[in-house]
Amino acid sequence: MNDSTEVVVPPTFTPGGRHGHRKPRQLGAGARRALVLALAVPVASAALVGPSAFAADGNTTATAPDTAPDTNEGLDTADQAIAANLDTRVVDARLGTNVSGVVLDAESNGTVWDHNAATALMPASNTKLATATAALTVLGPDHRFKTRVVYGDGTLTLVGGGDRTLTSADLAEMAKDAVAGLKAAGLTGVKVAVDDSLFPEPTLANGWKPDYFPGDVAPVRALVVDGHSVDDTSIDAGQVFAQQLAADGVTVDGEITRRTASITDVPVARHTSANLSDIVHHMIKVSDNNTAETLLRMTALGAGQPATFEGGTAVVRDVLSRQYGVSLQNFEMYDGSGLSRANRIPARTLAEILDLLTEKRYEPLLISIRDGLPVAGEAGSTLGPEWGRFDDANSQCAVGKVYAKTGTLTGAIALSGLTQGKDGRWKVFSFVENDSTAAGSAIKDAMDGLAATVNGCWA
Repeated sequence: MNDSTEVVVPPTFTPGGRHGHRKPRQLGAGARRALVLALAVPVASAALVGPSAFAADGNTTATAPDTAPDTNEGLDTADQAIAANLDTRVVDARLGTNVSGVVLDAESNGTVWDHNAATALMPASNTKLATATAALTVLGPDHRFKTRVVYGDGTLTLVGGGDRTLTSADLAEMAKDAVAGLKAAGLTGVKVAVDDSLFPEPTLANGWKPDYFPGDVAPVRALVVDGHSVDDTSIDAGQVFAQQLAADGVTVDGEITRRTASITDVPVARHTSANLSDIVHHMIKVSDNNTAETLLRMTALGAGQPATFEGGTAVVRDVLSRQYGVSLQNFEMYDGSGLSRANRIPARTLAEILDLLTEKRYEPLLISIRDGLPVAGEAGSTLGPEWGRFDDANSQCAVGKVYAKTGTLTGAIALSGLTQGKDGRWKVFSFVENDSTAAGSAIKDAMDGLAATVNGCWA
């Protein structure tokens, strides 16, 4: 990512303040183990059964957050101004009439403002917040994906391990190792196959439009190189690998085929990805659909469930509700990226997910989501000037002050994130609109204005 502007680092989050203490979502190691057992994990993930990164008091049950809508009574002057201004600005004609939103105070967990916040709307890429939270929780931020090359029956088999970040340079290094082994064995020719059996045959998720394939999202396979958006990413990766073998002096016999690696095959090369935390950071920053779909499937596998859309979304639901106490009333999720037009997530649920990012106890697991949130005006992110964000008279004041995940589909625009209000306290917000007839740029301008209102710079 070429970023020509300075990335603004969020100030430290310090929950707890003059409005009292946050109602704890206590989650000790026992609760994490309980989730794994409930999901019938055959081999428990170290991320789930190791020392708890959460509250150290050993509680074994998750306490649901106190998120019942509050009235404006008891709000300080700054929050009263936010609520009053949002009441006026949410009826902006550009947003249409099917819009929901909520603002939470991260310190008190109180509701500053609520506008149809329990109404479930199509959230677009805000869905990735749920996917990322579950992936980091189940797999752990230090998890790495492995791609292997094995040899058997005269065939080098490239075995996919769910690494969407695999590059042709990575394959070239694996090819060198494989060639060295072949030459040591006196072999100058070999067949090449790919094994992507880690994931079941990909299908369109419920709610995906046919024209999404493969440009907006490629078939979800366990093997891909350079993020190529093609119908068969596995065969494509095998072809790249074969070309590199040939360049190193090995003859590749025949076409690239599919083959399930055998336990008797000899390992000859392996590549390990960057940490999951780095992958999630990038996914959130640029809203990568393919990475989100791969993470959904790997999360399912990590919890002992089938690597399918259904398996992945079931794990997401369990993690959010049972592990973090997030409200899932009216929650419907059918994919990991948010491309599904059948997804329905209330603004309050999105805000509750983001609210987790303001709590110290969750920082070891979830900080890469918080740090990956695009910053208003940050080039190279989905809130950058190239996307026309935070560039009008009402929202320019919030450049560098709003950290938020965008979401855009035809008929749906969402913006959910964090910002510090005029009172210096962190606010968590989520705004989702569906079915507005205004131009997309006009809707985004109105959304950015709502975020600037929460910041308090548009008073």
